[in-house]
Amino acid sequence: MPYARAPMSPALGPRLVVAGTHSGVGKTTVATGLMAALARTGLSVGAAKVGPDFIDPGYHGLATGRASRNLDAWISGPETVAPLAAAAGDGADVLVVEGVMGLFDGAAEDAGTASTAHVARLLGAPVVLVVDAAALSGSVAALVHGFRSFDPSVRVEGVVLNRVGSDGHEVMLREALAPLGLPVLGVLRRDDALVWRDRHLGLVPVVEHRDEVVRALDRLAQSVSRACDVGALLALARGAPARAVAPLAQARPVARVRVAVARGPAFSFAYPDNDERLAEAGAELVPFDPLTDRGLPRQVDGLVVGGGFPEAFAQALADNRPLLGDVRARVGAGLVTWAECGGLMWLARSLDGLPLAGVLDAEATMTDRLTLGYRRARLLHPSPLGPVGTELRGHEFHYSVVSPPGEAIALESRFGRGTEGFASPTLLASYLHLHLAARPDLAEAFVARAGRTTLTPPQATDSRCESGAVAPL
Repeated sequence: MPYARAPMSPALGPRLVVAGTHSGVGKTTVATGLMAALARTGLSVGAAKVGPDFIDPGYHGLATGRASRNLDAWISGPETVAPLAAAAGDGADVLVVEGVMGLFDGAAEDAGTASTAHVARLLGAPVVLVVDAAALSGSVAALVHGFRSFDPSVRVEGVVLNRVGSDGHEVMLREALAPLGLPVLGVLRRDDALVWRDRHLGLVPVVEHRDEVVRALDRLAQSVSRACDVGALLALARGAPARAVAPLAQARPVARVRVAVARGPAFSFAYPDNDERLAEAGAELVPFDPLTDRGLPRQVDGLVVGGGFPEAFAQALADNRPLLGDVRARVGAGLVTWAECGGLMWLARSLDGLPLAGVLDAEATMTDRLTLGYRRARLLHPSPLGPVGTELRGHEFHYSVVSPPGEAIALESRFGRGTEGFASPTLLASYLHLHLAARPDLAEAFVARAGRTTLTPPQATDSRCESGAVAPL
């Protein structure tokens, strides 16, 4: 049976891509500042992020008041990029897309797929190149010329110079770039006010410091409005030709269920597309906060725990013993569960020695080694997302390890193979982050499993009291 089709997505309208010469160049500062500056003029601003990122879209959402979408040509397929961008820009006056890494840096097998350049081509969008000019003068021309001419199908149509040291430095940079005929659309000075809060996975999520971030965005919007030609940037975006796009496949309604979804500071990594696919399949999503709620929501048929920073809140999570006991009892009794990365750690016996849910017979430990990259995957055991042999695409991004690592999923990347994760017909827990924009079948499988699973003992247990432990899965 074919998937239900969504109504025709709106045409791609005014849009531009903010790219960089390399990671750390200031893309997030410029892109988010531009979003905030445009929104403060009264425009409705759509936002999107190239690649599998959870944190930057949170800043986009706070700057624009709209959900930011992830455009990932490797995980979701190139055919999804334009429809997702259209959804991000639906009803907006302009769409601003933040790139990933350097303009031509990809993380897939051919090192080009899923790059910012690839996405810009798929969108037919003009590119604004952010250059860290702190240690450049005349060489800035060679750098920008190289990026502009490397691939003529990528339309680099303007430059924003970041971390410029002085008026004299700015003059030298502008003189060097003048022969290229490429407009300098912004010059940002070195300014501690533009330095964002960092953590080992990048920026600190918005949810942890919302009030502080709102104040920072106000300052950032003012700085970008002063330092950049916002009118010229908007005109550049409006010069992109309008284009109709095909709709994404929707999930079919397969059951009426209630699904508890972990949210809050410790578990803030979530793709809006995943929530939408689950809802299309028939799930009512019921949020709860593992830091403060003393039990899972009543009368739920499923549980989703995504990624985040449980390590930053490990003591508080461990202290919430009533919730941990409830989770241990109800998941052990068959509550259909899908956990990713931070959720995997939360379901383990412990994290750095602090006791957690104990659903999984494993222990989580933080390390100083980053595990990062795209993964092809195949289920080796039945799970709520599909039977043995189900093919998946996702990404990993973590500094922790789980011991034992599990053997539910076979993973493959350009750098090697391995197995990890835990699965049963009612549970899947692994480090793999999935994006369901192009995989409504996974949402259907989860909701269908939740709709036909009978819990024993029944959920009438008072979740305000700590439940007894059950044998780990």
